[in-house]
Amino acid sequence: MVYVTLSGLPLSFQLEWPFRKSTSGADFFFLHADIRLEGSAGLHAPVAVNLSATVREVLPSLEAKDVEGPVINALRKEVDRRQLEFVKSGKLVPVQFSSRHYDFKHSKWMFGKASDDDIALLLSRKVYWQTKLAGGTVWVGDPTEALYVETSVAHLLDVARTLESQGLIKLDGERATASSSLMEQAAKFDADMRAALEELEKKHAYERG
Repeated sequence: MVYVTLSGLPLSFQLEWPFRKSTSGADFFFLHADIRLEGSAGLHAPVAVNLSATVREVLPSLEAKDVEGPVINALRKEVDRRQLEFVKSGKLVPVQFSSRHYDFKHSKWMFGKASDDDIALLLSRKVYWQTKLAGGTVWVGDPTEALYVETSVAHLLDVARTLESQGLIKLDGERATASSSLMEQAAKFDADMRAALEELEKKHAYERG
């Protein structure tokens, strides 16, 4: 499954379930993960997701079925914020899976509200990249995507229907097939990815001095 950041980076996530309790004496749980930058020459970001005690309290369980979507979106947001660097090797980087992603007042996850235009671009990129990399149909009604842009699956599908009316995709329920018109925009999507990666690399190069 390919998940795209709002800046246009296509990512896949290898999550090493389950969350494990730290053996260092500290009272926290962690999950190792590897974020792969698809369409690159093997670039990836190995991370250790450190679960804060406050967020652990609101989770129904630490099973993948209850926490996979929020974990993926927390990692995507770290990429959005240019906090993670993609390299060909590298050591694990700690990532805090904390209350900054959770609204306790309203008891819901918060990853940043996106406009309909941003959602349309996100879905277009998702369909393009997954079609290019794996082929087949693409799940555009994914609840993880809805959570990432703070909307509902129903609204995602409304936006997808707009893309269908523009001749970019063909919908069958919650799944989409890319049209030739969408795939002909390869140069644009590839350029978006390169530009986003360049900005991320500039930030980390500056921090290293």
